[in-house]
Amino acid sequence: MNIKWLSSILVGLFSIAALILIIMGYFNFAVLAMTIMFALSNGFRARSFHEQGYLKEAKWMKYMAIFFAISSIIVLFIVVTS
Repeated sequence: MNIKWLSSILVGLFSIAALILIIMGYFNFAVLAMTIMFALSNGFRARSFHEQGYLKEAKWMKYMAIFFAISSIIVLFIVVTS
């Protein structure tokens, strides 16, 4: 499967999940879905920028993806322990 299709499908699924969870009132799970969505989208964008030769932008997006991945782990910990 094409990597762009995969990234679009994953980001779309997590954004729809976040919207549904917000409507249902599960805000902790919605925040978890959004942080995972941001980590995925920034990770795929970093890879795309690197392939296009935008190395500074790719580095920035990589660090943003790492930040949101760590945030996702923290939010998951908070959801599980509460």
